[in-house]
Amino acid sequence: MIREAAEFAEKVHRGAFRKGSNIPYITHPLETAVIASMISDEEEVIAAALLHDTIEDAGVSYGELKEHFGRHVADLVAEESEDKTKTWMERKSCTIDHLRSAGREIKIITLADKLSNIRSTARDYILVGEKIWERFNVKEKEKHAWYYNSMVDLLADLREYPEYQEYARLCLSVFGPPGK
Repeated sequence: MIREAAEFAEKVHRGAFRKGSNIPYITHPLETAVIASMISDEEEVIAAALLHDTIEDAGVSYGELKEHFGRHVADLVAEESEDKTKTWMERKSCTIDHLRSAGREIKIITLADKLSNIRSTARDYILVGEKIWERFNVKEKEKHAWYYNSMVDLLADLREYPEYQEYARLCLSVFGPPGK
């Protein structure tokens, strides 16, 4: 299932690149799956980590995921997906609200996704500094800090894992202490 999910993700993300770079987009789902696999050995969680952006960013339907990977994987991907018809603030607020009662599997996938993203942001922040925010649709660093720092609290159930600790450290390095 994991190999099939990797091949599927590569196919639907082919030609896409990470924001503000020439790095193929598939590197993000692959890294997300590797991070998830450090926390969970559940095949469906790792497959969902590989597929987590297929509905949101690649136009894949829930039904297609269900057909290929089963209801549980499709449910995990759908639960992790944002509604792109909403504004950035609405989407991020919905994610925060959802994580307050989300199960462990969703929190693992979310941590893996956010850690992959903050690694990329932290690396580029070192290289370009405050100009990094120009590559995002929402350009205010404070809004990104609010969202990423919210994840530190919402994913605290996973605090015993080095991946959570790395996430919290990178947030501090990019955004400074919360509330500053």
